[in-house]
Amino acid sequence: MTQPAPSAQHNGPDKGTLTGPSDTPPSKPGGGMPALGLRLDGRILSLLGVLAALIVVGGITEPDAFLDTGNLQLILTQASVIGVVTVGMTFVIISGGIDLSVGAMVALASVWATTLATQEYGFAGIAFTAVIVGLAAGLVNGVLIAYGGMVPFIATLAMLASARGLALQITDGKTQIVTVDSVLDLGLPDSYILGIPPLVIMFAVVTVVGWLILNRTTFGRRTVAVGGNAEAARLAGIDVRRQRLYLYLLSGLCCGIAAFMLIVLAGSGQNTNGNLYELDAIAAAIIGGTLLSGGRGTIVGSVLGVLIFTTITNIFALNNLQSDVQQIAKGAIIVAAVLVQRRTMRGRET
Repeated sequence: MTQPAPSAQHNGPDKGTLTGPSDTPPSKPGGGMPALGLRLDGRILSLLGVLAALIVVGGITEPDAFLDTGNLQLILTQASVIGVVTVGMTFVIISGGIDLSVGAMVALASVWATTLATQEYGFAGIAFTAVIVGLAAGLVNGVLIAYGGMVPFIATLAMLASARGLALQITDGKTQIVTVDSVLDLGLPDSYILGIPPLVIMFAVVTVVGWLILNRTTFGRRTVAVGGNAEAARLAGIDVRRQRLYLYLLSGLCCGIAAFMLIVLAGSGQNTNGNLYELDAIAAAIIGGTLLSGGRGTIVGSVLGVLIFTTITNIFALNNLQSDVQQIAKGAIIVAAVLVQRRTMRGRET
């Protein structure tokens, strides 16, 4: 019987099983602390340090506005929508793929869920439609990539154009106002639980579930294996094509959930919703330590990346800095993160 490649095996008691995500690396010879684990811990601590520094900057530049409870709730709420998308994107990138259509899928799901026909079914109709549309779009991506043999970049780029076009056709360029009170009420302060907006709670639940799936399930181990070495994963008995299909379905599901959250936040559906979400999600994942080449990444790091970007945007807005300055700052941060990744990988190779 063909044996799996060494890189797809686990060094623990259960021989023959696949390795888990990068937070459980093999130990260095001699019984020392695992160097990779320390590196990852160092990255998380660095991200926490950057976030703390941004909070200090915000507190110094605009102490009354930035540290206001309402503003902090706003930061967390805005981070929640893109954060849910980023969780799905993190899985896709870890597997060695990419999804450029997440923003367009959010837009399509949000406008389809806010048509007059859908709103007649109330809260359940809007939430169900948003999730189903996200899943359907993710299914198309997954089939094209996993079974159609298309490159993820091309397949998701085609979905980006198609979903944006369909969203525009549905709305005819108009904003679709939500009239279902039970949906709108979720965005009001009266619905906050212990001062925490419901959307933030939804984001926290998605984050915890995503972390558990990636770090504590066979699905997570297979995702890492496919991203690290797809051929070795195949030899280990993993159905690589089916795994990739599931991952793009997961990304679509996250987009559907994010679309519903955006509907609650904005009170409407627009074909421009989710603009540049793909950039923000990819950037947050990279900042958090997810390798674009696949095989490595953390949910915690991605979430911290989202919080960092959202906090930067908030600080810039409070200080009346133009949006172009925000984009330049984001671009600089992305470049710096990629350079750090390359330096880290070179250090591992030596």
